[in-house]
Amino acid sequence: MQIKSLKLKDCYYGNQWFDEIEHRWVYDDFVAEKDWQKGWISFDCALYNPSDDRVYLGITCFDANDVFKTYDRQTGQFVDLGYSRVADPFDAKFHRSLVKGSDGCLYAAPALLHCPDKYLEAPGAAVVKFDPATGHIEKLGVVLPHVYVQSLVLDPQQDVAYCLCFAPEYLASYNLRTGEAKTLGLLGSGYGAMAQGENIALDDRGCVWSNWSLTRAWQNEPGPDAIRLCKYDPREDRIVYFQKGLPHPDGSYGYAKAEALFNFGDGAMYASGANGSLYRIDPDSGDAEFLFTPTPDRRSRLSSLVKTEDGVAYGITGRDGKCELMQVHYKEARFEKLGHVVDADGNAMFQCHHIVATPDGVLYACENDNPYRSSYLWEITL
Repeated sequence: MQIKSLKLKDCYYGNQWFDEIEHRWVYDDFVAEKDWQKGWISFDCALYNPSDDRVYLGITCFDANDVFKTYDRQTGQFVDLGYSRVADPFDAKFHRSLVKGSDGCLYAAPALLHCPDKYLEAPGAAVVKFDPATGHIEKLGVVLPHVYVQSLVLDPQQDVAYCLCFAPEYLASYNLRTGEAKTLGLLGSGYGAMAQGENIALDDRGCVWSNWSLTRAWQNEPGPDAIRLCKYDPREDRIVYFQKGLPHPDGSYGYAKAEALFNFGDGAMYASGANGSLYRIDPDSGDAEFLFTPTPDRRSRLSSLVKTEDGVAYGITGRDGKCELMQVHYKEARFEKLGHVVDADGNAMFQCHHIVATPDGVLYACENDNPYRSSYLWEITL
């Protein structure tokens, strides 16, 4: 296994710098500080496009012009895609919202970094269309006024983009053919914590899966069983709010928040949560079965899994600079750790947010939210 860290911006800030600003700076401070505005980035999502052998990247950056790039595998260079031509200053990142349509174009919608005091100033997330063949980029229309999109998934048969919004936590749809936007329902009130995980996913019947959360406003907090599963069924045009979620691995009362959702094409849905554990979900009943916890002895996550052509999935477990690549045999509910994600110079991945695969056996993993330096794109050759 060969591991390389690909550096779009190699800015190092260090522990002291982070300690000085943590819980002190607000959005305006970051925007005013040109070093952070231009230098610090985080890789949040990726999409491999076989027609041009490029890895397209959604990036968190306080400079809206830098939120969309691609890595050209043939030249080994990062390429700017001209997002500055359509950027609004409040466009902060493509979080987990970069998808490919049946027309060969890429679609995305920006997420936010700003706080509620900027709500009326910020126009809201517009669906962005990019044509890899021509380089043309445009905004099609705002999904919901002043509201931004954390995750987007596309139903290519219906040409409908489903958007998980924040804030508020609406589930919305945007019809690529007609430009019609629709609010499908509310998933969380923001009381206690965000209900949503990192992404939303379609099951084999075209239903959109997410978390939702109870409010329990008459109590001090929503409670340990507040985060539950739901799905939007387009045939019935309604959200099915399941009164259950992911069971805790130790069997204790309550539900674990689903961090990420996956469809591997075997009829079931899968979810990660509870310190990077993996679960299998019955898409009809919403019943979740605990499978395993790869890293139970320290802080961990499992925010992304990618199925490869050999029929297994790959993901990265761990966090806080102690990350390990693993192979996941999801049908047999077992995994194998393959090694730490560290490059030849000793640089370690802080944590993984998304991972994609190419047909020739190369993984590209997005490092995100590194508080000490700009995050890297990691190239892992199996």
